[in-house]
Amino acid sequence: MKPKTVDRAEAARQKAFTTQALQRNVNVGAPPRSGAFQEKCRSQPTQFRKFYERGDFPIALEFDTKGNKIAWKVEIEKLDYHHYLPLFFEGLAETEHPYEFFARQGVHDMLEHGGSKILPVIPQLIIPIKNALNTRNQKVCCTVLKALQHLVVSADMIGEALVPYYRQILPILNAFINKNENLGDGIDYSQQKRENLGDLIHETLNAFEIHGGEDAFINIKYMVPTYESCMLQ
Repeated sequence: MKPKTVDRAEAARQKAFTTQALQRNVNVGAPPRSGAFQEKCRSQPTQFRKFYERGDFPIALEFDTKGNKIAWKVEIEKLDYHHYLPLFFEGLAETEHPYEFFARQGVHDMLEHGGSKILPVIPQLIIPIKNALNTRNQKVCCTVLKALQHLVVSADMIGEALVPYYRQILPILNAFINKNENLGDGIDYSQQKRENLGDLIHETLNAFEIHGGEDAFINIKYMVPTYESCMLQ
């Protein structure tokens, strides 16, 4: 029977947790990558995509001199927010057109006109927000952070209502808080487009602290140890 061949690099890594690692002249190789910043692909389409393809949303694409926008077939204020808002937030995980456009614009339109209808829906938004952030797709994360910044100012008490859910929302923010593009003397065009992930995370945490009440800072600090209060500056 032919003996099994083992890659030399793999063999070296296998020694990393043995007594051989303590011996001289033994190369255990570099540690494996943690994959903390690696994008995660969805295993199945979002419910938002399914509803859109079935024509269940009262929306259409409209063109004007400023570009594309959503044409709502009903008054936004009359929508069932418990039904539609979580679906649109789930759609923030989409990266393909037109799904990502409709989800992103739909969320901001509903937050703009929702008023008192938004607060009761907060518990239903947490899983879609968490799942979108957990894709670790930088563009998706930026879109979600902008939505969160809009969410906390969309109605009274929203910021306080989010505090109990920091454990679900903030771990990814903690992982990416220092994710800034270092271009040296180059121009970082992502800052002009507000797509610099590290900056957006700081902006979002500041908004959480400002609008989250007296318990916001200590809870942010617990989940994001490097965060410094913006209220003391």
